[in-house]
Amino acid sequence: MDGSGKAILCLITIDSISLLNQPIPKIMTNFRQLLNEGERLLGTLVSIASAQSVEILSQAGFDWLFIDGEHAPLSDGDIQCIVQAAAPLPCLVRVHSLDEIAIKKALDSGANGIIVPQVNTAEQAAQAVAYAKYPPMGQRGVGIARAQGYGFAFQEYIQQANDNVVVVVQAEHAQAVENIEAIAATPGVDAVFIGPYDLSASLGKMGQLDDPVVVAAVDRISEACLTAGVKLGVFSTSSEAALPYIQRGFTLITAGTDTLLLGQAGRDMAERLKQA
Repeated sequence: MDGSGKAILCLITIDSISLLNQPIPKIMTNFRQLLNEGERLLGTLVSIASAQSVEILSQAGFDWLFIDGEHAPLSDGDIQCIVQAAAPLPCLVRVHSLDEIAIKKALDSGANGIIVPQVNTAEQAAQAVAYAKYPPMGQRGVGIARAQGYGFAFQEYIQQANDNVVVVVQAEHAQAVENIEAIAATPGVDAVFIGPYDLSASLGKMGQLDDPVVVAAVDRISEACLTAGVKLGVFSTSSEAALPYIQRGFTLITAGTDTLLLGQAGRDMAERLKQA
């Protein structure tokens, strides 16, 4: 309003907005494009079915959220609520297994992509891609849900989904290491995500991430992905644990979990108060 109390309408054309010359925030651009361009994308793992905690994490500076539908007690409804609460921050859902319905529901919730655990062969990797992509690229079923704007953005979504949906497969077993060159060469796989703890367990070295056998397995996975031009991802329990992987060229990073972040902050505060 001006000094007389009258409302003033200001019309600003897009051409006049200087912000157009500024870098576009990652959350405003295509997540799959950023991933394939090699952007470092930093996330954390969500396992608590709480819209409030997800909203807090979405404002903490992360580039994406890893929603754990494999180990966490999250229902399909919980996953959709988490995706909604995180918006517009991108979310990838780790489904419970290589399951067509689970993948379909995760994507229909509006998630930017999927993470499929225990992918040990190129055939399994190809199946994950097929479940995530609409025909003719795959066999994803066509529905009307949140991702499609409940029908009001149906055409727009289905025309862009195959280009935008991210497919990540997890290499977390000795069998995956043996087949990693073929897995990484599978068309449609955007990234290979190493599960270091399951991988170490399958090699008989549970939790011994610095053991030469585990290190050699990670090296082989890394070399195969770099050769194939497929991006590398990893889960680490902390930022410190993630740093060696970042230095090796891993770009899809998950550091910590919502439970660890909450628990550690609480313990640190309690400890400081006890020492006062």
